[in-house]
Amino acid sequence: MNNKKYKPVIGLEVHVELKTKSKMFCGCSAEHFAIEPNTHTCPVCLGLPGALPVPNKTAIDWCVMVGLALNCKIPLFSKFDRKNYFYPDLPKGYQISQYDQPLCQKGFIKLSNGKKIGITRVHMEEDTGKLIHEVVNGEKVSLIDFNRSGIPLVEIVTEPDFESATEVVEYLKKLQQIVRYLGVSNADMEKGEMRLEPNISLREINTTHTTNNLTVNNLPPYKVEVKNINSFRFVEKAINYEIERQKEILEKNDIPMQETRGWDEKKNRTVSQRLKEESMDYRYFPEADIPPIRWIESQIRQLADQIPELPDIKFIRFIKNYNLSKYDSKIITREKKLSEFFEETMKVGKSRGITPKQISNIIINKKIDINAVLPAQLIQNILALTQTTTIDEKELEKIVKEILEKNPKAIEDYKKGKVQVIGFLTGMVKKHFPKGDTNQIREALGKHLEN
Repeated sequence: MNNKKYKPVIGLEVHVELKTKSKMFCGCSAEHFAIEPNTHTCPVCLGLPGALPVPNKTAIDWCVMVGLALNCKIPLFSKFDRKNYFYPDLPKGYQISQYDQPLCQKGFIKLSNGKKIGITRVHMEEDTGKLIHEVVNGEKVSLIDFNRSGIPLVEIVTEPDFESATEVVEYLKKLQQIVRYLGVSNADMEKGEMRLEPNISLREINTTHTTNNLTVNNLPPYKVEVKNINSFRFVEKAINYEIERQKEILEKNDIPMQETRGWDEKKNRTVSQRLKEESMDYRYFPEADIPPIRWIESQIRQLADQIPELPDIKFIRFIKNYNLSKYDSKIITREKKLSEFFEETMKVGKSRGITPKQISNIIINKKIDINAVLPAQLIQNILALTQTTTIDEKELEKIVKEILEKNPKAIEDYKKGKVQVIGFLTGMVKKHFPKGDTNQIREALGKHLEN
């Protein structure tokens, strides 16, 4: 057992399915969830001999928009490559992806604590088929559905900048929010539209080396990848499990095996799948059937102009322009559609004297279904809630006396200077007159309490 201390070094690969109408390299429908198996296929996405790929322009444009939203540089030259490996769900025996010249490079996402998570690359590729494990005629078999084969897939790869599962989850939530704001993906993890793959290792604290006159932390001599996780909760559990598992190995002066593991949600642990491949194992080479992509600056600017106001900018604007709290602004800007509903409601409510706080309160506290309620209807609801009626003086006098008789301690406290007790008494009277004028009630109570 050694006494060394270790710190997590975590990087992420995230795959996001784009919601284009057709697949990446053919005209087949990109719908694949809950569709009859192998009905949205053709010679191209089945990898039949002689079938040639034709790139989906919308998917490429959307990939670049994702990169721009993540502060990436967009090289004016890019190309597709063949990633060669043999697996049943890959009909061609290779995947069309990008290797050394991706569409987007060197971006970042900023976390709430100000820390920047570096994004190495954002590139375009095609999805694989889906393996379905079932029992047929009493035998365990693996069936393949090729409806998903060829779906446009954006891969977002980070630098190993994360130091905890908490940072990873915050980054992932921000990333999901950004692609949803862009409208390029629903990023629904239950449907496999966003898949998470953390690379986890531990480095010994206070071990550094010098490169180009800069002192940098030593990276561990291994990394473990956990594949195809489909929830924020599971990715957090998988990372924390791996940190403890690897720590136990390192404390025995061993080095964890460089491998690919999976997350077993029933046993709450990672399980070994295979040794982790290096890029050389995939024998990348340029895709000969697809010409390179060459951009001019004006094309990149046109794509940048299509990017809507992004969540972090909207969050700050709502605080500044509408005087919302950070909590309210975070909830209201969580979804683009909700933020737009809030602003539409503000336009309607402004002339009626309704404040942003009143609107945010009712949206958040009443959990308003924005698909079922129009902004004008919501304003009417707020006005109905805030309307007060004048209470009959005799009825009010009767109830005030009853309340005070039942609460002599409150009267005593008030006489001793605890004036806040009037709020408690007002609430008691208000139960009898829910829409009654609060000022009228307080005035009636004040008269009795001062006598």
